[in-house]
Parts: sequence; C-alpha cells; structure tokens
Amino acid sequence: MASPRRLLAIDQGTTSTRAILFDAEGMPVASAARELPQSFPKPGWVEHDPEEIWSATVSVAREALSRAKADASALAAIGITNQRETTILWDRETGRAIYPAIVWQDRRTAEWCERQRSDGTESAVMERTGLLLDPYFSASKIAWILSEVPGARAAAARGALAFGTVDAFLLWRLTGGRSHATDATNASRTMLLDLRRQAWDEGLLRTFDIPAAILPEVRDCAADFGATETEILGRPVPVAGIAGDQQAALVGQACFRPGSMKATYGTGAFLLWNTGESAAPPPNRLLLTVGYRLKGKPTFALEGSIFSAGSIVQWLRDGLKVVATAADTERLAAAADPARRVHLVPAFTGLGAPHWDPGARAAILGLTRDSGVAEIVRAGLEAIAFQTVDLLGAMSAAGERDVIGLRVDGGVSANGWAMQFLADLAGVPVEVAAVRETTARGAAFLAGLQAGVFPSLDAIGTLWRSERSFYPRLDTRERDDLCRGWRDAVERVRSGAGATRPPTPRSGPRPRGAS
Repeated sequence: MASPRRLLAIDQGTTSTRAILFDAEGMPVASAARELPQSFPKPGWVEHDPEEIWSATVSVAREALSRAKADASALAAIGITNQRETTILWDRETGRAIYPAIVWQDRRTAEWCERQRSDGTESAVMERTGLLLDPYFSASKIAWILSEVPGARAAAARGALAFGTVDAFLLWRLTGGRSHATDATNASRTMLLDLRRQAWDEGLLRTFDIPAAILPEVRDCAADFGATETEILGRPVPVAGIAGDQQAALVGQACFRPGSMKATYGTGAFLLWNTGESAAPPPNRLLLTVGYRLKGKPTFALEGSIFSAGSIVQWLRDGLKVVATAADTERLAAAADPARRVHLVPAFTGLGAPHWDPGARAAILGLTRDSGVAEIVRAGLEAIAFQTVDLLGAMSAAGERDVIGLRVDGGVSANGWAMQFLADLAGVPVEVAAVRETTARGAAFLAGLQAGVFPSLDAIGTLWRSERSFYPRLDTRERDDLCRGWRDAVERVRSGAGATRPPTPRSGPRPRGAS
C-alpha cells in the first residue's frame, strides 16, 4: 500500500480560519473556511476569542477532508500557518485561555513601549531580535496580560500558564497538551528570540519581567511537532510543519534564493526579502526576521510590514458601505478621475514600516466638491501600492540588491487595477501566483518536506507558476510626481494635520522597577 501523499494546511488568519487539502504537486484539492469575528473593546484594542479559533480550526479541517471525500488516512502530515504576534496565555491544566487573544494589530501597549524606549531598551531589542520596540510584537502583550489579569503573574511563576502565538495554542490543543512548541519564524516575532543564538533571550525576559517557564520550545519549520488526538480527525496525524503566515508565503512563493522577494496582501501587507545567511541589523526601521529554518540552519529575511491593506477594502465595504463587494473596487477605481489627487492614508492602527508611528490616525486628504465615491475607492487601492513602494525604497536604500520583480499573493492580488498600479508605481514586473493560497501552500510544503513528500526546496521551487504578470507603463517623472503627493499626505497625517490623535490609553504594565 502506497504511503499517504496529501497534506492538510491549517491557515489561521486575522479574519478567517481555513483548511486546504493539497496533493503531492502542491495543488489545492479541497478547502473550507470560516470567518473569525474581531472585537474592539476600547479604541486601539483588537481581540479574538481563542475558543472560536479552536472550534473553527477543527470544523474546517473536517470539512475540507469531507469535501475531498477523504479521511485522515490520506494525510501524510498537517502544516500550520498563522497570524503572527497574536498572543494567547492559557492554563496548562484546562487548556483554556485566561484572557482573549490580543491581536497583532492591537495598540494598547503603546505607552509601555514608549517607556521602555525612554529607558534605552530599544537598542538591545533591535540588536538581539531584529525588531523595533513596538506594540505590534508579542512581548508587550504578554507583559500586559501578566500585569492586568488577576492572578496571572502568580500562576505564571508557579508554572501553571503557557504562552503561545496562535500556532502554539493550536498545536497544544491538537496534541492534547502533549506538545508546547513553536517554530523559529513565529518565535522571531515575539521580540524575545535572540536571532543569532536562535534561543530565548534571558536578558530581555528579565527586562520585561516575563518568566521563561511560560515559553514554548523553538523548533525548525519542518519538524516533528507531535500527532493529533484521534478524536479530532478519526486517527492521529503528524503535525510536521509550522511557519508564521508571511514566512509561509515566502516558502509558498518559492523565494529561496537570496534577493528574491514576495508581498502578501491580506488584512495587512507584508514584504519579505530573502537575505540568506545575513543577519546584519536592518537599517531604515525595517525588520530582520527568520524567513525559515531547516535542519537547524536559519535563512533570514528583511521585512517591511504594512498594517492596513486588504482591511482598507474591508473598511470601504463594511465601514463606509460605498461598495457591496471587494470586486466593485476595481470597477470604481478604473472609473475615477485620475486628475483628482485624493489620498487615503490608512493609519487606522498607526503606520507600520518604514514610519513606525503608532500615534498616526487615518485620514482622507485632497477632497474637493467634485470628489466622489470612485475617487475615494481609487485612493484606497492606491494606498496599498504607495505603502509597498515606501518599503521598496527603504530596502533599496539599505544597500540590498536592486528589485527585479515582485511575487504577490493574497486577496488584493486578484484586483487587476491595483496590481497594474503597483507595477506602474514600483517600476518592476509584478507576478501574481497561480496558486493564490500561497500561505497555506507554504505550510503544506514545510509539512511535506518533513514527511518526505517533497525531497528538497529545489523540488518545491519547480512547482511555482505565475498566473498573471503586470509590467510598468509609467515613466520615472510620472512615478516621482505621484510619490511626492503621497509623501506629503503621509507627513500631514503624522504631524496631526490630517487627523485628530486620541490620547494614548494609560492602562498597561509598568516596566520593572518603575514607581
């Protein structure tokens, strides 16, 4: 009897939980999805219910197998990919979270980070972790839960609590609490991992007053993470691959050569540039992260993170209600008057790289009496491209090799108008992956490496295909003119001229030793 060759990828994202069954060629066979509600208990706060995450994960995994008319016996392994930085602390005995999951977008710890920055901590954070001291990452979220949830710190001290990003929480539940582990990519986003030693940093743990006992074991991206409980899928299945969503997309886009680059347009947008073995501290307020780690050897990546991309389209649809579907934005953008230079700066939860301004707030600038819905929608799609070009410029200025092309995926990559504008503005070809679900595909590839379905990264690289390619049509003068208008709009928002900044919430943990 032949060995099972199919791979189940669990893709737990910010707005949905999905499961996709892939064949041995990395092609999707069947899928299932469930939307994930977010809650916003206070301005700048974003939370998920961990139990909803868990129940949706089990449901979509079973449904994907059912739609393929398959069962767990067909599976070689499971791969997990997840929204990164989102933080969960749970009781080791019951497996239940002691507080809602604090989502990566959450800004409640901005003041905590500012106090740490004032104490001179950021240089140590950047040197050891490759990250900036920002509410985006997990460390400040852990510190907040330990300080604000009654009894949490005492429970952590006696070893009763476990911390994990979403991957580790799901792994714990899938394995019945037998495996408390994460992979190197997710660990590198906590602001607690020493990149060069590939180990938790004892100094930062002391600085942030986080007990090491709550942390998961850090493993390779393709590794033995344990097997699922029998009752979940009908028989045990090995969990053999884990990577944070953006790094999984790097693998799914087959960006294995140093200098190769991908951009994923989901709720946010994330650009990763493979830097190989180079772990030099990143300039221009960019981030250094683990791209993937195999057989104990990390491959690093330079990253720029945009907080709002697909969420702009979601806001146009669900917030402003100016479009009925995301597809409507392409038609409206094409109908807009290009002479109306309207800019939407989507700083709904601050600005990410290269600005890293948590206090900035969103604004629409340049409106006149003859501006309409089409111009606002166009400005929203343009903002996605402008933010991407900001990151490309920062990376080019960092001395990395020239950009020769960009592989893109995620929901916005289906919007032909947005991708053409991106190519025009960036001045490089933009290639849309034929398999759009590159994040889930990357998780499947990693699981398949461990399970022997794929013999090597080179073999995986031969499976990548482009569906559509977009080539730049604007000359340098036109591009520069458009970018100047965008930069002016961003500066107005950052200076407060374009929006009103609410006061930073004062709740949150105090740094160790503070009075």
